[in-house]
Amino acid sequence: MNHVWGLLSHPDREMRDIKQENETVSHHYTHHVLVMAAIPVVCAFIGTTQVGWNLGGGRTVPLSLMTALTLGIVFYLVILGGVAAMGRVIHWMAREYPQRPAIERCTVFAGYVATPLFLSGLVALYPLAWLCALVGTLALLYTGYLLYIGIPLFLNIDRDEGLRFAGSTLAIGVLVFEVLLALTVVLWGYGPKLF
Repeated sequence: MNHVWGLLSHPDREMRDIKQENETVSHHYTHHVLVMAAIPVVCAFIGTTQVGWNLGGGRTVPLSLMTALTLGIVFYLVILGGVAAMGRVIHWMAREYPQRPAIERCTVFAGYVATPLFLSGLVALYPLAWLCALVGTLALLYTGYLLYIGIPLFLNIDRDEGLRFAGSTLAIGVLVFEVLLALTVVLWGYGPKLF
């Protein structure tokens, strides 16, 4: 958790500090990912049960506590899986580099890079669809910036090579993000009918 503020205020220096640490995946998940991934889940739970999804036109769709709890658990597991999947993507894409980091290091890196996306979940306290999409897009852009400055340090490659790697990783990450977003819309929007 001590890296959250640093990733937002001085990401260059923070990425160097993260690289120098030899954090295990279990430590990273228990001290960062599990807590940070709970932010969008808890906020969406509160927002959808107390306010309801505001889809525009004055129409809100509130969820029952049981439905929101069930969907929140599923959403939480999907987020955790998304971080692990991005760690595997980074590891796979680094296969040609001589100093290819272990999959564990790639997963830790993916968890830190996802920090802006976790924090963007705060907006779900008032689940206005267009606002959630706007804040999510801004968080995704900042995640791309973290990739851009972090990949060259993480893989010991130059900025140009890092830009290509970060761009490819971000493209795959956007695909994963879109899948998560689609699952979220389906689960939170149509969940009451499914459960």
